[in-house]
Amino acid sequence: MRHFTIAGLQLNNQDRQNFDLFRDKTRATIRRFPFTQMIVGSELSICGAGVNYAGPMLDEIEEELCELAVELGIWLVPGSIYQRQGDLVFNTAPVINPAGKVVNRFQKICPFLPYEKGVEAGSNICIFDVPDVGRFGVYICYDMWFPELSRVMASQGVEVILHPTLTDTCDRSVEKAMVRATAAQQQCYMVDINGAGALGVGQSIIVGPEGDVIHEAMAGEEIVLFEADLERVRRTRKRGLLGLGQPLKSYRDQVVNWPKQCLINQSEYLDSLGPLEVPAKEG
Repeated sequence: MRHFTIAGLQLNNQDRQNFDLFRDKTRATIRRFPFTQMIVGSELSICGAGVNYAGPMLDEIEEELCELAVELGIWLVPGSIYQRQGDLVFNTAPVINPAGKVVNRFQKICPFLPYEKGVEAGSNICIFDVPDVGRFGVYICYDMWFPELSRVMASQGVEVILHPTLTDTCDRSVEKAMVRATAAQQQCYMVDINGAGALGVGQSIIVGPEGDVIHEAMAGEEIVLFEADLERVRRTRKRGLLGLGQPLKSYRDQVVNWPKQCLINQSEYLDSLGPLEVPAKEG
């Protein structure tokens, strides 16, 4: 199978307790578009933001999400939901297959500090295979701002990156530019699904492996439906973006063998930038 149909749910969310809405809209999407094979939600679309306010938590509803995937016969990536592990809270996106099995759970690696307080950083890349289709990856919102993460996924064969986000701020246009840049750099599909209503400004965007915008949503509620052509990813990576740049091959042949000092992440300059904190009022 070379084609795979994905529907992103850009929902008109309340600030918390959106599980019933998500479940109803998922069912409605499959009734209307029964050929859909995967549903993707936005960041914190079910529980809302703020670890001391949000609900429900992942352990309260994950079993019901698994049952929903079985009922509808779909892959389900319901965006992210807060997950408690002991005294820690993670921003976690489960990946559920049509048999109702959780095949992976991605914990956001780069919480949006200094604003996303109380959320621990995850440490593992999320990659999973859809049998007879291709390799997928997941990261959440601010993770995209660190190209090392998408490069690691692409270097391990990921062809579609799912990117649940919660952006309700004035930097959405910058984020959309990065979605296009990431798709072109990694020669992959980018499925960027934002919330609407109380949990985002919408404007979800789907970008193809040559940096082309397949669809950009408006600000309100919308089902973002598209068909991914995995053969197109493979052809682009082999022949180049528009028959031109082949960045993954160049990365393989040139960058990975650079001297260690060229790739180092720590430096006196970075230390000179000061602490990671909310900016103070000037004047």
